[in-house]
Amino acid sequence: MRVCLVPVACLIATVAVADDKPPAGIAVDKEKKTVTIDAKVAPRKVLEEVYPIEVIACWPYKKEPKAGDRVGKKAHETVVTIDVLPSEVAAAMGQLGAKPGKPGYGEDAVAEGPEVNVYIDVPQAGGNPKRLSLDKVLLDPKTKKPMPKGVKFRFTGSGPSKAAPGRPATEFGADVSGSLIYLFPVDVETVFQSTLTMKEEKYLKLEVNADALPKAGEAVKLVIELAEKK
Repeated sequence: MRVCLVPVACLIATVAVADDKPPAGIAVDKEKKTVTIDAKVAPRKVLEEVYPIEVIACWPYKKEPKAGDRVGKKAHETVVTIDVLPSEVAAAMGQLGAKPGKPGYGEDAVAEGPEVNVYIDVPQAGGNPKRLSLDKVLLDPKTKKPMPKGVKFRFTGSGPSKAAPGRPATEFGADVSGSLIYLFPVDVETVFQSTLTMKEEKYLKLEVNADALPKAGEAVKLVIELAEKK
């Protein structure tokens, strides 16, 4: 997906850090430095065409949304879907002591912020869940090679949403798009971005490894771990 290369002034939204229990669907483990989010495996075909994966987690697709429904703008190209507000996840990261950086946007943009590890926990019958790193979840459908292990993810925080005609931009844009984790810097309406750039987007076309995840609609856990500082 191509993006406009016109520079965008990006205001990084700040989120108040709550000392209270996180909202339903989010668990914070300060000792393990993790934020765990309820998720479901996303269907890969919701539109006429199946698009390569560019998003790890966002709100789901709804063909006929009702007022107030959380509908992901990029649900046609995501691995899992979530139902929590991206700003709530950002606040949970704050409980781990993490401060957001800055999302990238455009051809040469690079995500900035604390490094995080992203996993998907798959339930197992009668035992602990199986934890999958994203190189086990994503692959090149032609070569069957996994996503490069060197790809890292950053807690960028969200920039503002694009203003609709006659309306002001929303400061925390991820709460408008419903996007939580991006692979490529296509815009700033997300909370986490990988270190991939739009240059890699031209040739790195990824698909879900169907042998790794349950079928679409099945429950999994999305785990975001604050990486140790090196």
